[in-house]
Amino acid sequence: MMIDLVTQLSQENLLVSIVIANVLLGMCAGFLAGLFGIGGGMVIVPVLSFLFSAQGMPKEIIMIMAIATSLATIILTALSSVAAHHRLGSVLWDKVLRLTPGILLGAMSGATIADAIRSDVLRLIFVGFLLYAGMQMAAGATPKTGAASYSKLTDFLASTGIGLLSALVGIGGGTLTVPYLAYCGYPMRNAVAVSSACGLPIALAGTASYMALGMKAQGLPDWSLGYVYLPSVLGVGFGSLFTAPLGAKLAQKLPARQLKRYFSVLIFLIAIKLLAQ
Repeated sequence: MMIDLVTQLSQENLLVSIVIANVLLGMCAGFLAGLFGIGGGMVIVPVLSFLFSAQGMPKEIIMIMAIATSLATIILTALSSVAAHHRLGSVLWDKVLRLTPGILLGAMSGATIADAIRSDVLRLIFVGFLLYAGMQMAAGATPKTGAASYSKLTDFLASTGIGLLSALVGIGGGTLTVPYLAYCGYPMRNAVAVSSACGLPIALAGTASYMALGMKAQGLPDWSLGYVYLPSVLGVGFGSLFTAPLGAKLAQKLPARQLKRYFSVLIFLIAIKLLAQ
């Protein structure tokens, strides 16, 4: 009985420690997302992979669990973001509805691909995304507004690709959606708002797919639902809600373009660390 009690207390202490670490991660990710205008998944996925490795999770599932868990946390932040943009009247809901079918199909496909490939290949795909995003930030690139002709088929193909890549690397898709909408001629204000709204179906479809695909996976830790690790979802989601507005306010007072270049250095270092993991 005494051994069982000690084991139970140890498990409870471990859970508390895990939640605290993830709350701190969420606070950091939320602040950086607000400050630099990036998706939190760019920070959440690599840090979760480091935390899961430290917890002793099997190497074969660390990366896919980090990606799946990141998508689940985006549900909470996307709801908050969509509500804010809707109050400002910036969300073009007809465009959101037009992009949603492709996004849902792409997100489910992305999760299926992630489940089918080896963990080291998945990690390399994410590193490639980090390098792309880091170079964009270092160059100070901004989406070019155009007047490209687009059709329902173009929207479907583009949204499917956005959903697939987003679910594959655990992001909300803003890095991909905003440039596409800007190129289609939408004002940046509306492009950002529509992108925020599209992040919700990406997160929902991706999370549900990763949950279902991981139900029979081997070596899953306690407190996980498929590939989604629930303590991290609660901790990261809770922490990010408080600090994202602070980062956004600070962004108005600091030289954002210069800060993004500094942050790109951190992105490159994270990519190198992932390669060496």
